[in-house]
Amino acid sequence: MRPLKMVDLGLEQQFFGPRLQAVMAEVLAHGQFIRGPEVQQFAQELGAYLGGVHVVPCANGTDALQLALMALDLAPGDAVIVPAFTYVSTAEVAALLRLQIRWADVSLEHFNLLPEALEAAYTPRVKAIVPVHLFGQAAPMAEILAFAQAKGIAVVEDTAQALGAEYIFPDGQRAKAGTLGTIGCTSFFPSKNLGCYGDGGALWTKDTTLAQRLARLANHGQDVLYEFIEVGVNSRLDTLQAAILRLKLPYLEEFNRRRQAIADLYDSYLRDIAALQLPTRVPWSTHIFHQYTLRVLDGRRDALRAYLTARGVPAMVYYPKPLHLQPAYQHPEAPPGSFPNAERLAREVISLPMHPFLSEDQVAYIAEAVHDFFR
Repeated sequence: MRPLKMVDLGLEQQFFGPRLQAVMAEVLAHGQFIRGPEVQQFAQELGAYLGGVHVVPCANGTDALQLALMALDLAPGDAVIVPAFTYVSTAEVAALLRLQIRWADVSLEHFNLLPEALEAAYTPRVKAIVPVHLFGQAAPMAEILAFAQAKGIAVVEDTAQALGAEYIFPDGQRAKAGTLGTIGCTSFFPSKNLGCYGDGGALWTKDTTLAQRLARLANHGQDVLYEFIEVGVNSRLDTLQAAILRLKLPYLEEFNRRRQAIADLYDSYLRDIAALQLPTRVPWSTHIFHQYTLRVLDGRRDALRAYLTARGVPAMVYYPKPLHLQPAYQHPEAPPGSFPNAERLAREVISLPMHPFLSEDQVAYIAEAVHDFFR
């Protein structure tokens, strides 16, 4: 059996084979490595995939979040609501812009923002909410959007782990995660469901004027060369990466379906282990399983991870310490115990290997190792 990896990019490259070499060779031939034609072509294709939004490619997912907050004209001291259980980028960009971070607790079931936590996090200084669609399914956006509308604040969706997931409205209509708020953001880090082979990111909006400003901010604050309208940053998606993403985008739905099938297989093997809470599928969103994340309910998460590692099964903990307890973000107003769900998840979650090229034999081996531990 092939050695197990959390994400096997070697198998992905084998799948694309000569096609991958061909698209890269085209870029090498025309030599437009910065702002080459593939960048705009990819932006148009991703915009169409997302249901008709204006896409602004950028250098990485963290830049996407920062550009989104910059475009909202937030002043130092204004505040944003951020989940306490997520990757640091969501909070990092707020801190860099000298904004207050207002933490909100998350659900023990679906790991996303709890709508009822928003009121406790809100102050009159709050100007935006940054919900994270964690591990592959959308946050409860109907409640989040209703809260934001009532308060007159913006919503910036962090879709780095859920590109392709669909939000399902009560009437059955669907929209892609990330397209419901003011601005959507994503990362194309290589391990993402749609990843390039380096750094990359994008953000998007339905608002044409806002999209133009986002593009300007990502280009040193200029619309026309050497005419600097405002202070911006230098954040570009490389042409080579755009070419790779153009090749991979048409396969995103197929690969997400494969992830769903693998998750179903994991469920079938693991559902009888009482100490595990399997991933919850919420009714308002499809789940595209960027991660297959379990909760270990009996306090033996770290022991399970060590056992799996010894059996050749990589397993990751996303995330071992909630953000409000990280040294860079600690504040007297958020001492330990302030966000009990986030703190509990940090003690309990574990993610098993997940990528579209996992074989059924590999899934069976991983599941058997988990069973052996609990036996």
